[in-house]
Amino acid sequence: MPVDPIQLTRQLVDIQSTTYHEGQAGAFLHEYLTGQRYNVERMAVPQPDHALTPGAGDGERFNVYASMPGITPDVVLSTHMDTVPPYFGCREDDEFLYGRGTCDAKGIIAAQVAAADRLRDAGVNVGLLFVVGEERDSAGAIVANQNPRGSKFLINGEPTDNRLALASKGALRVELRAKGKMAHSAYPELGDSAIDKLVEALHDVLAMPLPVEPEIGPSTLNIGLIEGGRAPNVIADKAEAHILIRLVGPSEEVRQSILKAVAGRADVSFSLDLPFVRMRKVGDLPTMVAKFTTDIPSLTAWGEPFLLGPGSIHVAHTPDEKISKKELLEAVDLYYNLAASLVG
Repeated sequence: MPVDPIQLTRQLVDIQSTTYHEGQAGAFLHEYLTGQRYNVERMAVPQPDHALTPGAGDGERFNVYASMPGITPDVVLSTHMDTVPPYFGCREDDEFLYGRGTCDAKGIIAAQVAAADRLRDAGVNVGLLFVVGEERDSAGAIVANQNPRGSKFLINGEPTDNRLALASKGALRVELRAKGKMAHSAYPELGDSAIDKLVEALHDVLAMPLPVEPEIGPSTLNIGLIEGGRAPNVIADKAEAHILIRLVGPSEEVRQSILKAVAGRADVSFSLDLPFVRMRKVGDLPTMVAKFTTDIPSLTAWGEPFLLGPGSIHVAHTPDEKISKKELLEAVDLYYNLAASLVG
């Protein structure tokens, strides 16, 4: 039976698979792809320590890799199974599918499975790789990169409005932790405010110039989390902030600028560093620049990378996440044509 990408998207979106909870989605895809006559493997991906607390993770998580029996793939279609929270299931109207993961990236999974079905029938040696953890730390991609399957090309799927990406920004995640001394707020001279230190450090970090790439645009910085203190009448003994910088070049210069700006007022740790990536144009496909980061920097062993997918990044990670059914069907053709042209 030919793959129905709209129906498969509905089925996938109705499975809860926020990061660290991907096991059920992986099991579904394992069974589904086995039924499509693929050899299907599970690549175990460890749960991080913080996801092993009750309610934070649901046990086994794994990547799913599917290939034709006895064949080394020339091209692999890949994206991620995990979504950001909160989970909400699928609904639809005549034009759109709505729900968590419709465009990021379960609709993409469905389009890739449908395209692979056609590629296989056309004699193309194709594989499928669906990973966990992309929304947090690319843990699944890192494991997959230790287990390559000899492919020459990797077509990664993220919402690009069905345009081929010529570049994707890198990501540098920075954590600042300031320490102080508690005291009664009426006697601040007896304490040492960690919040004051952190706020001053963040002020100087925000004032830093960031690299600009003329063809791509500027690096950007977001302070996404800030917390600290005990109560309004207590001098804060601790405070922390988490920053994400979208890079258009190497990270080392930015790392050094942050350390200089913070100037010892907080401990600085760099918990994620994914590089800026350039990719090439193919044929007359429309192009774009992805201001977001993907798993591509962690999948270097899977072949020359390309980035393409249906849906808009502007609705990903929002309560309004959706994908056009028309665009989803068009993506099947685009994946097919791109893969076929790459392998010649």
